[in-house]
Amino acid sequence: MIFSAPSTSARHTISQLRWWIAAALFASTIINYLDRQTLSLLAPFLKVQYHWSNTDYANIVIAFRVAYSIGQTLFGRLMDRIGTRKGLTLTVAWYSLVSVLTPLASGLYSFAAFRFLLGAGESANWPAATKAVSEWFPKQERGLATAFFDSGSSVGGAIAPFVVLSIYFRWGWRPAVAIPGLLGFLWIILWRKIYRPPESHPLISDSERRLIAEDKRDIASDI
Repeated sequence: MIFSAPSTSARHTISQLRWWIAAALFASTIINYLDRQTLSLLAPFLKVQYHWSNTDYANIVIAFRVAYSIGQTLFGRLMDRIGTRKGLTLTVAWYSLVSVLTPLASGLYSFAAFRFLLGAGESANWPAATKAVSEWFPKQERGLATAFFDSGSSVGGAIAPFVVLSIYFRWGWRPAVAIPGLLGFLWIILWRKIYRPPESHPLISDSERRLIAEDKRDIASDI
């Protein structure tokens, strides 16, 4: 009779995986704000080039805000239906593609249309990131995790002038808009590799999975 030796190979896991996921959400928020800051930073130059009045520029900004306001509700519902992994993949691809295609704009109405589409796509970041935090973090850490990813908005706004204006003065406004948009596609590759629900994630440790599962059971019992 032949007996096989027990396997000594341990399953590879990532310690504190939830914080790596929070870091990915932090990066997404940086890119989100970097993309949205391009117009405000380039506005002094674009207003001269395209002869926009202050009212014209305000209308372009309003197009972004209207789409953003509507999109948060619609995309929040989408995240609930298709899941955070797929939902953020689609929406980051959406606004990154819009950023890359914005150089095709040639006047007031086309700029407003691209900004409307950008606002709609970017509106998904906060509903999706908040949902991801609720899926991956026990209740005692959710405030910190939310503050962590949200701080990406300040970081993105702070570095945007250095990135966008450096590109503008070297290559012009079109690359200054398109190049930051490419970062979103790189982020999607990271996101697809790192994010899955904790119940099915192959890289989560057993202790971390139990921590998250026990917290969800505690919440359910309190209801």
